[in-house]
Amino acid sequence: MTKSRLAGRNDGQNGLCILLKESHKEKKMIAKYILVWFVLVIVAIINGIIRNEVYKDSLGDLHAHQLSTLTAIALFGLVIWGFTHLWKITSAQQAWAIGFIWLGMTILFEFIFGHFVMGHPWSRLLHDYNIFQGRVWILVLIWTTIAPYVFYKLSAK
Repeated sequence: MTKSRLAGRNDGQNGLCILLKESHKEKKMIAKYILVWFVLVIVAIINGIIRNEVYKDSLGDLHAHQLSTLTAIALFGLVIWGFTHLWKITSAQQAWAIGFIWLGMTILFEFIFGHFVMGHPWSRLLHDYNIFQGRVWILVLIWTTIAPYVFYKLSAK
């Protein structure tokens, strides 16, 4: 069926075609943002190297962890802001989908890589989640989850 004949149909197929095109665009956009997550991983690794090599000895482990959490949040914000200007997030639903995908990927990476590749025990991996001991890593996870929505809303104004 030709494009012009399809446009004149009123039996719902035209709407379905539009919906499928939008769904494909949505999937492409989310796939792009999955690639952005790998950029965030590189930023996090560089941030961790700087923490360990530059200020961990002078600040101590806890304060270095807290400072690197803040710098990770700031650096992630810059990266995410840049990519949201490059590839516009088109809906709140899309923004939340990206954020929750990033959250899941981050947690999986942290535990799978940390335990099975780096050989860290589970207790050490869980240690950074203990906010009562001043470990604030969870703030990075919260920011990673909400940042796409925050920048979507800011760009909508």
